[in-house]
Amino acid sequence: MAEKFDFIIIGGGAAGCVLARRLVDTGAVSVLVLEAGPRDWHPYIHMPAGFTKLTGATHSWGYQTEPQKGLNGSQIWYPQGRVLGGGSSINAQVYTRGNRWDYDNWSNHGCTGWSYDEVLPYFRKAEDNNRYADEYHGQDGPLKVSDALPHKLTTVFVRAAQQAGLAYNPDFNGAQQMGSGFYQVTNRDGKRCSAAAGYLTPVRNHENLTVRTGVLVTRIEVKAGRAVAVHASQGNKTSRIEAGREILLTAGAVGSPRTLMHSGIGPAEELSRLGIESVLDVPGVGQNLQDHMDVFCVSECSGDYSFDKYKPWYRAGIAGMQYLMFGTGVVASNICDGGGFWYADENAPAPDVQFHFLPGSGLEHGLKKIRNGVTLNSALLRPRSRGSVRLRSNDPFEKPGIDPNYWGDAYDVKQSIRAFKLTRRIMGQDAFKPFIRSESMPGADCRSDDDIREYAYRFSKTDYHPVGTCKMGAHEDKAAVVTPELRLKDIAGLRVCDSSVMPFLTSSNTNAPTIMIAEKAADMICNEHKI
Repeated sequence: MAEKFDFIIIGGGAAGCVLARRLVDTGAVSVLVLEAGPRDWHPYIHMPAGFTKLTGATHSWGYQTEPQKGLNGSQIWYPQGRVLGGGSSINAQVYTRGNRWDYDNWSNHGCTGWSYDEVLPYFRKAEDNNRYADEYHGQDGPLKVSDALPHKLTTVFVRAAQQAGLAYNPDFNGAQQMGSGFYQVTNRDGKRCSAAAGYLTPVRNHENLTVRTGVLVTRIEVKAGRAVAVHASQGNKTSRIEAGREILLTAGAVGSPRTLMHSGIGPAEELSRLGIESVLDVPGVGQNLQDHMDVFCVSECSGDYSFDKYKPWYRAGIAGMQYLMFGTGVVASNICDGGGFWYADENAPAPDVQFHFLPGSGLEHGLKKIRNGVTLNSALLRPRSRGSVRLRSNDPFEKPGIDPNYWGDAYDVKQSIRAFKLTRRIMGQDAFKPFIRSESMPGADCRSDDDIREYAYRFSKTDYHPVGTCKMGAHEDKAAVVTPELRLKDIAGLRVCDSSVMPFLTSSNTNAPTIMIAEKAADMICNEHKI
């Protein structure tokens, strides 16, 4: 006889952890979480600076993009969390929500109930903010949000940004987003607060909760128009597990469309060519992929001012001892404690560029080595390019084809180059002159737009923010995959509740918006099931 749970959650990432917690808190239903990766036991996960060691294949899926036509054929390393907590266990912990305009734009495109005023309560519900509780922030939630302890050079960056015209903003998640300043982060007291740590750990021993790791869901079983069970693989064992109420898909912008397509839910003609029987023809599954792409500037310091001074083994050892003894120092830092939001396109409806300042260098792939440096990343926030996630075969263990289509639209190229020039303008301000020797990457020889374009072909990277592949929209929207209630169209008992449902990419890092989506989804589910 098959096992049965009221709710089965496919994917133990940020959204899956939120849903599990909120459903278990009702005390009325049984919940099963299935995560393909391991538990979040690794010490690096809980050390804020540990994210620099976690984007390899051990805690991510090891994806790489298809050759990018807009980047002259380059393939981009594409880490996506494969561990309990998902991306929230391996990211840089920057807490930004996006702009009011983002969510009002969702609502204006058929996502009823998702305007800024309607989602703000769920951002507040998630937060335990160490700064304050007010109309924008909460202090009773599971997610620990804190002020970063800025590095000296981050303070210099904020001063330089002001000199370049970016006014100081004390709260990117408050009344306005525009400006430069210090990020709030999802860590506290020297420890990361992933969604697994904040939401799931407090209820891990609850009698109504079952969490299984190392389990890949190979397909969702649909009978008579209803999702009734999942088929899963763990090692050499396969199993069929039934859902009494709903199956909640939270495998992310790559994993969720991948799971749907292996279940026969997706573009029927394409699936048929792969030998997958069509259950429901949904052309939008796997389409509408959007992501932020970074073009970064690395500058060499004139002394050992940045975190790079801890690269030698003996200094790294001292930093490790400081962290173990006191929970302080470089290991307690998220290494990205400042940034800002500004305009590349002066006609944009909201800031369309985000900066991440790192008082260190060498995290990006392929850079020439320098003794001590700093990095300023720039990302166009609302790219017009759209990509896709597609299956390569009917084998659920084969990696999918991921094509973000970076720089597929000429507008994105133009505005990204303008954003990079603003990066250079900030780094060239007087505030940095006592600390910076010269620009290391791309260097003084890279001046023209064509030069910058060629540099980006070789060295641009993902900001790790893929969304949109199970787009939310009105029922009459043929490109939409789920309704504003996150139900899959024409299949009962199945919802998608993660970053893949975003119709448009938020103007920010995506961890906080993903958690908000799951909080709102949990509220809708509990209300509908009267639990």
